[in-house]
Amino acid sequence: MNRIQKYIFFSVLKAVVTIVGGLAVLALLAQGLSQTDLIVDNRQSALTYLRVVALGAPQIIAVLGPIALFVGALNALNRIHRDSEIVVAQSAGMTRWQIASPVIRLAVAVAIAHLCVNLFVQPMAQRELRQTISDARADLASSLIRPGAFTYPVEGLTIYVRESSGGVFRNMMIADTRFEENEVIYIAQTGNVIEIEGQPAIRMTSGQIQQVDQQNQLSVLNFDDYVFELTDFLAEDSDLVLKASDRFLHELFFPDLGDYVQNQNQDLYLAEAHLRIASPLLNLAMGMIAVLAVIGGNFSRRGYQKRIAIATGGALVLVILSLSIPPSAESDPALNILQYLIPLGTTGILSYVFLRGGISLPFAKRKTKPSSDIAGAA
Repeated sequence: MNRIQKYIFFSVLKAVVTIVGGLAVLALLAQGLSQTDLIVDNRQSALTYLRVVALGAPQIIAVLGPIALFVGALNALNRIHRDSEIVVAQSAGMTRWQIASPVIRLAVAVAIAHLCVNLFVQPMAQRELRQTISDARADLASSLIRPGAFTYPVEGLTIYVRESSGGVFRNMMIADTRFEENEVIYIAQTGNVIEIEGQPAIRMTSGQIQQVDQQNQLSVLNFDDYVFELTDFLAEDSDLVLKASDRFLHELFFPDLGDYVQNQNQDLYLAEAHLRIASPLLNLAMGMIAVLAVIGGNFSRRGYQKRIAIATGGALVLVILSLSIPPSAESDPALNILQYLIPLGTTGILSYVFLRGGISLPFAKRKTKPSSDIAGAA
């Protein structure tokens, strides 16, 4: 690239980075709000919260990349036009294709980066995100026990702890009322969460067990050390279930048919796999739309507001179409071909129009009086 092309390239790159950064921050804040309940309910630290939000960034950036490229390229090219730098470049002998090539090169670079995120970064980040959320929910000391408050982890279990310090609970009570004929209350001076052969439990010391028998007689049993197992109350499957967005490309194309979940979601995985490969192509189409809006038509000192408005509408329609195909392909795999045809077809048509001399909007031309009328008026 020559000096002018490098200037255009870095001008567009700066705009794209700024826009994708701003949009990503807004999207991450919105996602962070949706994860607030997870952190609050499970009493996790701010570090866990930031980790959850950060791990969701690759997927968000991949979605926002094509939009940011279009907006950034359109904004940068329009600014360069207003400063008459495009006119200067053309006066220096540069063709429209030479002026547009930095944007196309950037679109290709963004598409390659987008593909790498889709194939490697996103599944790794999503798996780690899923594991982090699972670990947060599995933190028994935080989710089951809250000092100074009654908690009800599951129906029939009530836990109260007066205070907690360094993982040690003081003045605690556990009420097991799952069975009306065998309701039991445990009271202890101290306690803590332990694991027995990998299974969670609460160890209580210096307490008593209160139980009412079938004759409504209260029996009290004092103990020095007692273990209350939590396995029955936490019977949900601890295996991490991976969604389609968490899987690598080879896992999507070749699922384990012996697994019931994967066997039932083959079409879903196939649509996700094609989306991973096809979505980066949208960057090329969005880059061409931006180029055609500013450089792909007749020169106008008044600017290209009408062409920009049409280009924005076209880009919006393209994004909507691209987002609507994958859900439809989940029920009809034959539609997966459209995930490629839409961006490639758009890029091909726009490239042909641009190389053929661009576009001309009839309603954008200035209306002038015929010369005979002007002469007659004179």
